[in-house]
Amino acid sequence: MTRRLPLFALCALLLMVALSGCGEPLREAPITLKGQIFGTYYQVILATPMRRDEVADIEAGILETLEAVDASMSTYRKDSELSAFNRSPIGEWQRLSPELMQVLTISRRVARASEGAFDITVGGLVNLWSFGPEARPETVPPEDLLEERLAQIGPDRVELDTKGGRARRLSDVYVDLSAVAKGYGVDRVGDYLASQGIEHFLVDIGGELVLRGHRDGEAERWRVGVEVPDEHRQVAQYVLALTDLALATSGDYRNYFEEDGRRYSHTIDPRTGRPVAHALASVTVLHADAADADAWATALSVLGPRAALDTARREGLAVLTLERDGEGWRSRVSPAFAERVGDAALDKLGISRPGQAPATDNEET
Repeated sequence: MTRRLPLFALCALLLMVALSGCGEPLREAPITLKGQIFGTYYQVILATPMRRDEVADIEAGILETLEAVDASMSTYRKDSELSAFNRSPIGEWQRLSPELMQVLTISRRVARASEGAFDITVGGLVNLWSFGPEARPETVPPEDLLEERLAQIGPDRVELDTKGGRARRLSDVYVDLSAVAKGYGVDRVGDYLASQGIEHFLVDIGGELVLRGHRDGEAERWRVGVEVPDEHRQVAQYVLALTDLALATSGDYRNYFEEDGRRYSHTIDPRTGRPVAHALASVTVLHADAADADAWATALSVLGPRAALDTARREGLAVLTLERDGEGWRSRVSPAFAERVGDAALDKLGISRPGQAPATDNEET
């Protein structure tokens, strides 16, 4: 004879089975995951409650995604795909991964549009000026060695066969993707999160960001700070309310060295082989993709105040620049930036519209 459970007991049993399949209790939003990658930090904020086991799986997927980018594009790893390419025989085609080919293609596009202000072959000069993996002493390099390395570089020294998925070095250049790989890594993490059905998140790798959805999972946009260009403090000059875009900022006020009273920025102009020496302190770029935003932020930082905004207008880029002006700085935006954030936001931030006299911000404000 079969013994049947009372209805209420059966319901309770089914409920217990359902709960046991849900793993541990929910983690309330926001959920922050962080660590180190690419020689800097990463931070991912999830704005939706999730089970603890789901969070663990997501975190493992994020780390796997970042490790794949690092293994492909790091100049600090001798076993990376990029390091192998930099050791490849000159003139010989090398089959590359689709990911590395994509970043090389983005880099070539920005190099051409910026008329050489962005150049991934500048790695040898970056090393020479003490800002790369060679770990040279912080000192001004000899003029003859500087001219020798300058003569070797140029965007046309790396040839791409995009259909064949291959590339080759045409001279002994050292390809350095540090000005685009972080942004690419941000994009890949964002793609991974979206593939897992996550709609509301922020991904930040060393200041390069992707923002999706809302920070409360409902209606409130993410709030992103643009720093005061001051090496002595980290204070947000502007706080932007943004969503569904990428953002990158390039500045010369964190990484530099001084010799004989002169400051040398880590931003190297590939056209001269020397650190930039103009008044442009910070460039923030809003874009659909973080890799493009990252590359363009570097290119515009090289170009300088006037040329950066002229290029931003020509290319339709949404750009905010902070330019040194005595003891303070001036803020300028491109038309695309003004359109993207809106007049109300510009008024609230105290930023002049394109064509108006630029706002002057005192560093004590």
